Amino acid sequence: MIAKTIEKYPFYAKIAFVFIGLFILVYTISLAQSILIPIVYATILAILLNPVVNFFMKHKTPKILAIGISVLLAFLVIGSIIFLLVSQGLNFSESLPGIKLKFNEISAQLLQWFSSKTHIHESKINEWILTNQGKQLDNFAFGENLSMLGQYAATTLLLPVYLCMILYYKPLFIEFIRRLFNVRFHTAVEEVLFSTKKIIQSYLIGLFFELIIVAALNSAGLFILGIEYAILLGVLGAVLNLIPYLGGIIGVAIFMAIALVTKTPVYMLYVLMMYSFIQFVDNNLIIPRVVASRVQINAFVSIIVVLIGGAIWGIPGMFLSIPITAIIKVIFDHIESLKPWGYLLGDIVPTKQSSILDPAIKLLSKIGKPK
Repeated sequence: MIAKTIEKYPFYAKIAFVFIGLFILVYTISLAQSILIPIVYATILAILLNPVVNFFMKHKTPKILAIGISVLLAFLVIGSIIFLLVSQGLNFSESLPGIKLKFNEISAQLLQWFSSKTHIHESKINEWILTNQGKQLDNFAFGENLSMLGQYAATTLLLPVYLCMILYYKPLFIEFIRRLFNVRFHTAVEEVLFSTKKIIQSYLIGLFFELIIVAALNSAGLFILGIEYAILLGVLGAVLNLIPYLGGIIGVAIFMAIALVTKTPVYMLYVLMMYSFIQFVDNNLIIPRVVASRVQINAFVSIIVVLIGGAIWGIPGMFLSIPITAIIKVIFDHIESLKPWGYLLGDIVPTKQSSILDPAIKLLSKIGKPK
C-alpha cells in the first residue's frame, strides 16, 4: 500500500524526499560525531583484526583471550609508531626557534621582492598579514582547542572498548542483518556478507601496507637528500597520502617548505622530483599490486567525499571518508538495484560511449538498407 502511494508522487517530489532524508541523515551524523567516530574507527580496526582473532581461535585459544591478545598487539604497534613520531617531534620542537628565525628571514626577502614587483608598500602587506593572522587565531580559540583535545582523548579511551565489543558480538550483528531480510534471501545475504568482508579486509590491509611502504620511501628519499627529520616527515607524508590528491599536495608543500628553511632553495626542486617519483611508483606499482583494485574509487568522487567528510567530521572525517566510501561501493556492487551507483563510484571509464538511441539507430539503418 505504501509502495503504491509513493509511486503516485511525481519525480521531482521523490527527489525532494531523497534530499530531505539525506539532509536529516547528514545533520544527525554531524551532531553525533563524538559518539560515531570511535565506533567507526573501531569497526574498521575490527575488520582488520578479525583474521588475527580467527587465527588464535583456530589454535584452541579461548575467544575472549584471542580478542584480548589481538587488540593488545594492535595497540602495541600503534603505540610504537606514536612513540617514534613523538620522539621525532620532540627533536623537531627543539629546532623550532632556529627554523622560525630562518623562515622569518626568507619571508622578509620574499616580502621585499613582492613589494618591488607590485609597488605595494611593505607596511600595507604586513598589516594585511597581521589582520588575517588575528582572524585565524580567533578561530582557534583556547576553549575550542581544549574541547577538541578532550574529544580525541575520549575517542582514544573508548576505542579499545568498542573494538573488543564489536569483535566479541560479531555473530550477533551478523545474525541481526540476516533477520532483517526474508528467509528466502538468507543465502544471498550470507554470500554478500562473506564476499564483502573479504574484499574490505583485503582493501584495508592493502591500504595499511601501502602506508608503510610510502612512509619508508618518503623517509629514505628525504634522508638521501639530507633533509632533517626525515622519519617524521616521511610518516606524516604517508598519512596525508591517504587523503587522495589533497593530501599529496599538502604533503609535498610541507616537504618543500622544510627543505627551503633547512637547506637551500634548489632542494625544493629535488624534493619535488623525489615526491613525484614516489607518487609515480605508488600509483603504478603499489596501489595496483597491494591495494585491492576492485574497490578503487575515481578521482572526482574521492575529492568530493574527502571534502564532505571534512565538513561533517573535520580531520577524522577526511581520513575516514575513503574507507567508508570503499565499503559503501562494495555493498553497492553486491546489490542488484544499487550496482549503477557502485559503478559510478568506481574508476572504470567506458572506452565507447553508448546511447539509449543506439537500438533505434540500428533499426533505422536496417530499414534503410536495400534488399
